[in-house]
Amino acid sequence: MNVLIVGSGAREHVFCWKIKQSKICDDIFVAPGNAGTAQLATNLDVSPTDFQGLKRVILLNKIEIVIVGPEIPLIKGITDFIKTDSELKNVLVVGPSTIGAKLEGSKEFSKLFMERHKIPTAPYKSFNKNTLSKGLDYLSATKPPYVLKADGPAAGKGVLIIHDLKEAQRELENMLVNNKFGDSGHNVVIEGFLDGIELSCFVLTDGKTHLTLPSAKDYKQIGEGDTGLNTGGMGAISPVPFANKAFLKKIEDKIIQPTINGLALDQIDYKGFVFIGIIKVDDEPFVIEYNVRMGDPETQVVLPRIKNDFLEMMICTAEQSLGKINLQIDPKSASTVVMVSGGYPGEYEKGLEISGIPNNSPSSIIFQAGTKVLNGKTVTNGGRVLSVTSISKGFKKALKKSYETVEKIDYQKKYYRKDLGFDL
Repeated sequence: MNVLIVGSGAREHVFCWKIKQSKICDDIFVAPGNAGTAQLATNLDVSPTDFQGLKRVILLNKIEIVIVGPEIPLIKGITDFIKTDSELKNVLVVGPSTIGAKLEGSKEFSKLFMERHKIPTAPYKSFNKNTLSKGLDYLSATKPPYVLKADGPAAGKGVLIIHDLKEAQRELENMLVNNKFGDSGHNVVIEGFLDGIELSCFVLTDGKTHLTLPSAKDYKQIGEGDTGLNTGGMGAISPVPFANKAFLKKIEDKIIQPTINGLALDQIDYKGFVFIGIIKVDDEPFVIEYNVRMGDPETQVVLPRIKNDFLEMMICTAEQSLGKINLQIDPKSASTVVMVSGGYPGEYEKGLEISGIPNNSPSSIIFQAGTKVLNGKTVTNGGRVLSVTSISKGFKKALKKSYETVEKIDYQKKYYRKDLGFDL
């Protein structure tokens, strides 16, 4: 079977690496891919949102299944485009419909979904430019810290947690009037603050049934001790030490099953991944957000623990036969350390040569993200550059192996967090 993976990050490199192991895989293509995917597949110079360009390469390369990695093409309607095109109607797609993708594309839509299906989440109100004054009053009437969320997608950076009322009011105006997050911030959800520890849960659904994949704990902030600006993710650990069987059952019963039931009740066409950001408050789970794809960097610790043929799982998802998959999980722990460009998530340089990436490391797997090949050399091409993943008995041993590998890889101004797992 010929496979097209859409995207260019470490998540897509993991998909590529995992599908390459499948006995039913023929050729893999990645659009646009990175220096890591180029070692396993054929990279295609097509943007994930260039649907006509993607159609051309699907037909040219006799693609039979498309697996969509990032959220933006899903939100823009790539699944509906493929399913409604007469020349592509026999191509399988893993990724929700445009309506399904609104679970991530609109915070307000997802909040209404949770409200409708009685899924535990923080109380909220939604405001736009026309109701700014009501939003300012609402902030005055609530207690700090204040949680402001851009309604649309903002690459993991559209959430502000502010302790000072005046600053919160100023930021609300920045978002609604001064376009701080562009179109994504034209509506803002103000949410009640939930105090607890977070984890990421992952579900694969074919629209009828679902598989609950391993959970993970990721680290969003750039600075050690969870300080500084939010990033796309600085590292992750799976399984989550504080999520015992009893707590995971609460998540399944109170959140995952009602979510899958809700999609069916609302007649939302959804065949793909559901990423559920959870916060544990005392001993109860609450939903922080939905994403409509696998997380990054969580994919780098979740997929290496899955023993099944990943391509078979993808085909069963698209064909609505997921019920026949018996999910097999490695009980060992996986950790990933994300190496980033100096200055990220602000301004940073590109084109810096990377040295020391091991070809066949016995202890770690290196997944590439912000990289490309230039004049035969692998160079930096983004904020998050590499994810170094290791597996061992217990997350501390896995982290130790990852950090040892990170030390061997070098480029100018490399940065990574040295304290992952500090809160576990």
